[in-house]
Amino acid sequence: MMKKPILIFWIPIWVLLALTSCDKDDDNQATPPAATISTPAELTAALTEVYDASNAPGFAVSIVTNGSISYQQAFGKANLENNKPYTNQTIQPIGSISKTFVAAAVVKAIDQGHFTLETDINDILPVAISNPKQANAVIRVKHLVTHTSGLIDHPAAYFLAYHILPGENLSTAGSQLLQDIFGMQQREGLPLDDFLAAYYLEDGELFGLENFASITPGAAWNYSNIATALTAFVVESATDIPFKEYVRMHILEPLGMDHTAYDLASLNSNDVARLYWDEDTPLPSYANDFYPDGSIHTNSEDLTKFLLDMMKGAKGQSNTLFSKEGYDLLFDALLPNGVTPATVGDNQGIFWVLKDGKIMHNGSDPGTTCDLQFQKTGDSGYILLTNMDATIGEHLSNWTNLSTKVDAAVSEFIQA
Repeated sequence: MMKKPILIFWIPIWVLLALTSCDKDDDNQATPPAATISTPAELTAALTEVYDASNAPGFAVSIVTNGSISYQQAFGKANLENNKPYTNQTIQPIGSISKTFVAAAVVKAIDQGHFTLETDINDILPVAISNPKQANAVIRVKHLVTHTSGLIDHPAAYFLAYHILPGENLSTAGSQLLQDIFGMQQREGLPLDDFLAAYYLEDGELFGLENFASITPGAAWNYSNIATALTAFVVESATDIPFKEYVRMHILEPLGMDHTAYDLASLNSNDVARLYWDEDTPLPSYANDFYPDGSIHTNSEDLTKFLLDMMKGAKGQSNTLFSKEGYDLLFDALLPNGVTPATVGDNQGIFWVLKDGKIMHNGSDPGTTCDLQFQKTGDSGYILLTNMDATIGEHLSNWTNLSTKVDAAVSEFIQA
């Protein structure tokens, strides 16, 4: 008999960190390396020490300063069993950093005149969606992109959308783990519109009052992966272009991101990292039916192209993806003071989190944990990609230790 899955819920890493005790023993104190870090060679030496002391199979760091790449290096292994190095060309999923591509698609559609942030989503969607707990409330695009729509993630339904890809070996320890802990089954994926209909429409298999909050849209912040996927479907419905194709046409191709895609099968399998639960437990390839929220697969080189453009846009120096007004809209603080939880950030842009003068997002799914952040001025920023897990306590502590040390080393390098 299959074990009942333990519902470990995907919430943003910054929220998890706020819920995790800050008390650590001396061995886990995230202090930067003692040597001064002012050159790429010194940074590589420092990050090598960080890697050697970590539980990460591999990771990549890319730094942008003053409009250009000042550092880009990878460490460890993309595949431990095959002794395959993790490189700047290694492809892996980036979890919820994928939401920033939904953000870019929203702004592009606004730039093209398809809708505005004030548009009622039911003026766009082919079938009306409403909150049964707030039946007369109008859900606008601005509510979806700021996690204030009142449409929330119900764990029991949420995890049914995750599935192990056909062709993967179900007898491995990693496959058994995903089945037993997360309840993943091996199957083909559902089309996005079918999943959303099942979740939000009253006759849907996954419909329930637990999918909705008793709040007026705009009044409270509730991070929602499924509502993010609905945002992507709003773009798809308004433009009459499949969302994956819209992102490829209007974001990936203009930036030259040739090694980035939602579908793993469309990428070179030789470049794809193995994801790990721990260093002894590789995971099979998996996906989820609400893919826009977290299923971009990319590498450090490609994602740095995206980071470069976002930073130039924040400085008012890019029109590659959309107008200057579009970039401004992307990073504007959209919520009244106090709506965004203090543990998350100061405010919310279009999916981007605004905190302490930075614009940021991170991402985590089983076997992958990543971070992307840059100064609001657009002067400096960096990416950290790892094929390590951070979904449970000890794994989260390992990630926190690694990411804090990387941040300290990168900050010292940027300041120098």
